Amino acid sequence: MKRILLDTHALIWWMNGDQALGEFALECIANENNHVYVSAASVWEMSIKRQLGKLECPVDLDSVIESLGFSKLPISIFHSEQAGQLPIHHKDPFDRMLIAQAQAEGLQLITKDEYFPSYGISLIDATK
Repeated sequence: MKRILLDTHALIWWMNGDQALGEFALECIANENNHVYVSAASVWEMSIKRQLGKLECPVDLDSVIESLGFSKLPISIFHSEQAGQLPIHHKDPFDRMLIAQAQAEGLQLITKDEYFPSYGISLIDATK
């Protein structure tokens, strides 16, 4: 059993059936034995992009995440402190939160982000 956190783009690709999501990543997400998490940071990021007209996505992401069978990962004060203490390999605050959450919760992160390996977390390539 894997404990997986989806990067925001991996969640969007899954929701849209986008073929950019690789076969192995698809299998990991679809495997009922795996526990898949979506961070509140991803929902926040998607909501902002929707409001700016940069992303089309449902307004009620909370219900969508539940219907997909994913677990919701809230942002704790500990996660926030950890994100603020990360080395500055990557400046995107949403991604830094995902990294901190993956570290704190012992999760593998499904991503295509090229900066994430610098943080020494367990990754699954979203494109493979």
